[in-house]
Amino acid sequence: MYPNQPPQTPTPPQIPTPSQNPGDYLNQIAPQAPKKSVFTFGIKQLLIIGAALVLLVIILSVVVGALTGGKKEPLERLSARLTATQAIVTAAKPNLKSSELRSLNSNLDLYLTDTNREITAPLLSAGIDIKKLSKNIVASESTADLSTRLEDARLNAVFDRTYAREMAYQLGTLITLMSQTYNSTSNAELKTFLKSAYDNLKPTQESFANFTTGE
Repeated sequence: MYPNQPPQTPTPPQIPTPSQNPGDYLNQIAPQAPKKSVFTFGIKQLLIIGAALVLLVIILSVVVGALTGGKKEPLERLSARLTATQAIVTAAKPNLKSSELRSLNSNLDLYLTDTNREITAPLLSAGIDIKKLSKNIVASESTADLSTRLEDARLNAVFDRTYAREMAYQLGTLITLMSQTYNSTSNAELKTFLKSAYDNLKPTQESFANFTTGE
């Protein structure tokens, strides 16, 4: 110690002045709670998000399914109509009297046999299996009523005339469906098939429409 140096006194602890709010002082010295992250999710929030995602997936699946089904329906209908038409053509053979109509019908039967076979690959490329067509579409393409009308015509001895008229109409619906399907699809293989099928069927449909008989 130096004799001339005044003795040092310890610094007293700082006490809040009247102008300092005691609450502020306590807040300063109190331990601070950790802040919650804005990206922290509880179980409830995660469940809500999960449910929303599941609902979104379901909605998207329904929309996609509806769009896909809408595109497939004309193709399934075309296949079902071709098959139903051939059944009528084959059944009519023993009832035809006109040699001209018999020849025309035989050519149509051959055309339908080839077309029903050849359409398999193009439809598969478009996602359709002809062995798994919609039951509703197959039922809607039923030719039961047509078979009844033809049987009545046979009993009344006007089969040829009735058959030619009915077949002209039936083939006309096939041609229209082929045209609509051709314009709505982007499948190159299917478009090629449809164009060929249309071009080959059109003259036959016109021959049935122009057929006349002395019945």
